Amino acid sequence: MNPKRRHTPHGRDTADVKAPVVGTLVIEGGRIVLPDRLLEGSRIVCRDGLITAIGPRVAIPRGAIGIDARGCYVAPGFVDLHVHGGGGADFMDGDVAAVRTVIASHARHGTTTIFPTTTTGTPAQINAMLAACREVHDGWQPGDGARIGGVHVYGPYFATDKVGCHPRDGRRDPHPKEYAAWFTDDLVRIATCAAELPGAEAFYRAASRSKCLVTCGHSNATWAEMERAYRAGVRHVDHFWCAMSSVASLRARCGTPMQAGMEQFVLATPGMSTEVIADGAHLAPELLAFALRMLGPERLCLVTDSSRALDMPAGRYRFGPEDGGSWFDSDGTVGRAGGALASSVVGMDQMVRTMHGATRADLPTVIRLASLTPAERAGIASECGSLAVGKRADILLLSRRLAVRRVFLEGVETTVQPGPAGSAVGGGG
Repeated sequence: MNPKRRHTPHGRDTADVKAPVVGTLVIEGGRIVLPDRLLEGSRIVCRDGLITAIGPRVAIPRGAIGIDARGCYVAPGFVDLHVHGGGGADFMDGDVAAVRTVIASHARHGTTTIFPTTTTGTPAQINAMLAACREVHDGWQPGDGARIGGVHVYGPYFATDKVGCHPRDGRRDPHPKEYAAWFTDDLVRIATCAAELPGAEAFYRAASRSKCLVTCGHSNATWAEMERAYRAGVRHVDHFWCAMSSVASLRARCGTPMQAGMEQFVLATPGMSTEVIADGAHLAPELLAFALRMLGPERLCLVTDSSRALDMPAGRYRFGPEDGGSWFDSDGTVGRAGGALASSVVGMDQMVRTMHGATRADLPTVIRLASLTPAERAGIASECGSLAVGKRADILLLSRRLAVRRVFLEGVETTVQPGPAGSAVGGGG
């Protein structure tokens, strides 16, 4: 495969064109979304891929390219910590073309920094995914789409009763030889394991030594198991209320007296954060509002958890690798498998709109959930996640209804266009 070619899910090839280098960019006329307020009557100056000035009286450099943002919000690019696919491809397909398809698809929805996320799978499938992400990361240019901030090793270390829609045959307990090889690559920045599995605490300590965001997910863990996980380095729980322990599930596992689990531990522990899938199908508005009220914007992230069905027509798709992934059905609003939810099929822009409507929180707070907070949790907030001098010029122009109008990565505009159309990949529509 020629890594300089991009292949769409429907067989169309387009040559990879080197993105133009923009010297100086000036964005003015819009309402600038800062982490704590909206800034009116100001402009943003970007030079050589970085934000160099923000303010009402900033001089316009000679020869600068002007961007008229009137009628728009000017927001930081979104950061997605938990995402599997889009545009007909899944990161677990394990090839460069698939990775490029997904990052281009998510850029259309405002994601500028992305953490490709593994599913369960064989060692060979996970290693192929890591290799493909490494190749795309090392050769990335702004015109390619969302920048890979790191890989999220999510599967395969799930609890047997919390595998969800992931390929069941690819689930296993943590093995030191396997994960030690993953952590030799500094591209792995987020690492997940169910806390009740044998060897989980050793996994957490190894991930912590590698300076990963260490998370617990697809788990039926008790409070006591979460306490041990916290001491070993866990600081985050994946997709709140989805594939996680509850009082009812722990009664089935442990009997009586009934026990507290992941939800209660996260809410009660200031050092813990979590994430929600605000697609309008996974969680009701009152749960989204409750999560924000209880945790605050510094401890709650928006994630897409989206599958290959993003930007694709309704139909049947593989979750995880095209070779051996589990089947699910998309109706264009959410994925389902056997009546259960099976990942989302929409982008981060939809998550932001849904969260804004559900919580009535101010716009800077909601945008923070999709940008600065995930950047902070992943340890990259000095580079991206908010509009600030010295950070990358990853900038969105959003309409008043929070639709993505224009996307800039390091000051280079990325085309926002409709996703692929046609029949579903791998199955009938």
